[in-house]
Amino acid sequence: MSDAALEEVSVLSSIYCGEGEFQLIQQSAQDGLMVQINTAVGGERGLDVRLLFHLQPSYPSCPPAISVSSTALSRTQCHNVRQTLLDQAAALPPEPMVHQLVEWLQCVEVTEKCRGGEEEVKETDREEEWTAVLSLDHIRSRSRYIGLLERWSQTLQLTGSLLLGPSILVVLQGARPKIKEFCRLLKTVKVDVDSSGKKCKERMMKVLLESPLSPSCGHSLQGFVVKNYDSLPELAAAFQEINMTELYQQIRPSLRD
Repeated sequence: MSDAALEEVSVLSSIYCGEGEFQLIQQSAQDGLMVQINTAVGGERGLDVRLLFHLQPSYPSCPPAISVSSTALSRTQCHNVRQTLLDQAAALPPEPMVHQLVEWLQCVEVTEKCRGGEEEVKETDREEEWTAVLSLDHIRSRSRYIGLLERWSQTLQLTGSLLLGPSILVVLQGARPKIKEFCRLLKTVKVDVDSSGKKCKERMMKVLLESPLSPSCGHSLQGFVVKNYDSLPELAAAFQEINMTELYQQIRPSLRD
């Protein structure tokens, strides 16, 4: 098992130090580590859940295996919570992530009614593809940041373009719920570093435009492309290349000269 995993378990035991909060279930060189964390999920509702994380010897290069149980949630809700955690873990960089997953889960609403509402919205949104233009504040750790954007777009089955210049823009095309998930990841995952070199989240991300995919432009993006530009005319030309001149005109007032 990795030193990073051992160190993380030590940190977790000090964070979740309340009675019954943390337990090291297993530790072996062959099978890795297994830890149990008892916490609450559902925001202010505070529904108790028991989370079991299996940190395999290759962790954190691969995400942990996760199981969820609770007397306060139905079997379906436990399944949904587990799948949500696995999806979140798969989208994170290969670094110790258990505490980040638990913190994130503590703010998630998982009632049957809300879950059903989400599914109903998703079915409606699947009927049409959307285009979104996002504005990022900065990219200091270029390889890390761009690597995460590429991974998320692939995982979420989105096509996109990262335009680097006076304004940093991300253009996305795909299912609207997947675009929303991409935006949520930007604001909850430490994707970059601040001016002091400390890892930080993209809290200043703004959605400049979000609209149904225009028939005139169709699926104009392929894969995830990174492009540099130095001036607004070059940016306008980049939008023209992907048949999005009309969208460029809509976001133009928000851009830096």
